[in-house]
Amino acid sequence: MAEAASKQAILVFGDSLSAAYRIPQAQGWVSLLAQRVKDNHLPYEVANASVSGETTAGGLSRLPAALKQFKPSIVVIELGANDGLRALSLDAMKSNLEKMIQASQQANAQVVLLGMFIPPNYGPKYTNGFKAVYLDLSEKYKTPFVPFFLDGISGHSDLVIEDGLHPNVVAQPKILENVWPTLKLILTKNNTNR
Repeated sequence: MAEAASKQAILVFGDSLSAAYRIPQAQGWVSLLAQRVKDNHLPYEVANASVSGETTAGGLSRLPAALKQFKPSIVVIELGANDGLRALSLDAMKSNLEKMIQASQQANAQVVLLGMFIPPNYGPKYTNGFKAVYLDLSEKYKTPFVPFFLDGISGHSDLVIEDGLHPNVVAQPKILENVWPTLKLILTKNNTNR
């Protein structure tokens, strides 16, 4: 049946960490994800709607058009790092992420939330509150959740570019390994249920 063979979309919706900032697009973790999905013969296509410098407010304003364009069955939300680096309101950040989760779920997409940590120099109250935003939302909306998207990368000078923040080419496969176990569970389960 042609319908059964049609591919569903995985929409990666993030910031520079997913937009292959200052590295070749083909070597970014989202492109590596697309290749892995293909290698595993899973009926999905990966769309990357990540924008460098994006905040959760910017993401919220862009999401409806992206949902309409790609009609994804899975939305991977990777936003919040720029809110944290600018010390923006955690309440506003949480509200924006919550609305993105709601909009994605209302569009019949399953959400995967990628969590972030920020450097300790922002103070324990802000850094702990920042981390808790993702955990709280994943629990409330029962979304699959990667607690720290850059686990094993952040703080390693050999895995970031000169700015000390953005992952380099060497780090991209490691990012994929942080995300893949969570995503694979959904992809294989959904594929079995088809």
